[in-house]
Amino acid sequence: MKIAFVHDYLKEYGGAERVLETLHEIWPKAPIYTSVYLPKFLGPHRKRVSKWNIKTSFLQHIPMKGKLISPFRLIAPLIFRSIDLSGYDVVITSAAGTYTSPNFVKTGKNTLHICYYHTPPRYLYGYPTAAPWKKVWWRKILFILGQVPMYFLRKFDYEAAQKPDIVIANSEEVKSRIKKFYKRDAIVVYPPVDIPKQVPNVKKQNFYVAGGRLARPKRVDLAIKAANKLQIPLKVFGRDFQNYAGELKKMAGPTIEFLGEITDEEKWQLMAQAKGFIFPAEFEDFGITPVEAMAVGTGVIALKSGGVKETVIEGETGVFFDEPKTASMVKAIKKYEKANIKEEACKKHAQSFAKDRFIKEIKKIVRENNN
Repeated sequence: MKIAFVHDYLKEYGGAERVLETLHEIWPKAPIYTSVYLPKFLGPHRKRVSKWNIKTSFLQHIPMKGKLISPFRLIAPLIFRSIDLSGYDVVITSAAGTYTSPNFVKTGKNTLHICYYHTPPRYLYGYPTAAPWKKVWWRKILFILGQVPMYFLRKFDYEAAQKPDIVIANSEEVKSRIKKFYKRDAIVVYPPVDIPKQVPNVKKQNFYVAGGRLARPKRVDLAIKAANKLQIPLKVFGRDFQNYAGELKKMAGPTIEFLGEITDEEKWQLMAQAKGFIFPAEFEDFGITPVEAMAVGTGVIALKSGGVKETVIEGETGVFFDEPKTASMVKAIKKYEKANIKEEACKKHAQSFAKDRFIKEIKKIVRENNN
């Protein structure tokens, strides 16, 4: 069986890239087609990705391409239409939500085309994005002017979404978006969470942790404001996006510590030691980091929004707050400290999202549909 993967671009390593890595583990000889590959931005994950068979588009030869990822959206349909995968039996598109059209790749008459949606493009449908479009006057102007090309990108996005034979969503939240914007039914296959075989043998300490991708929709600012107000220790980890980390550092009080981008091993250690993991993200697609926290026995304090509603069990593995406001989070932290969140309950629940489950479900879908 000849199989190929398609991914928006490779310039960061988040939940979408973890899914792509697991797909690559299942079919290690499969090439990965993408618009642009920029390994220097992949941090501690760079070595693993360098072993993949990555095939890029003509954009790879453009100077300063790292700063042009966003403008490339305007020519995304052209980029992916230039990729001919008609010689493959199975093509799996990993649609991370940056570009509208990875599904436009050319496939053969007998090719099984599967799309795994992490989300439809958030910027096209009114969901929060990493760019601070409304904070600077010239960005506001660009946002207004951009509504004309946005209209056409939505049309391209809809057209591209009709091409796959099978559509997979990474959560019920994303499944509902696919139905709303693309009028298609999707199968839900939760992303693989790389649960450590052995949980770090550490004692709980008196600090909370937040982080992952430091992007504005993650609303880490709420965690910092709440920690400032309660004067509780908070450790923040993760790579900066669009200078959001700079904004966070300016508002942080003396009890906040920034760790930057850390390795997986350091992350497990940090999460295992933490009193709780704070996750204030708005309209989260799925949310792997809360599951990772539960996997090492740490409960979660989360905004009741998006995919996290499917992963955290109120009162058993965590506590929700209802509004993206500091007061609401402060109340939730106080509630969490009185709650009886048990480490074993968190670990057991996290196992239902383990990598083996993802591999089994994906293999079944490919096997049953690749006639």
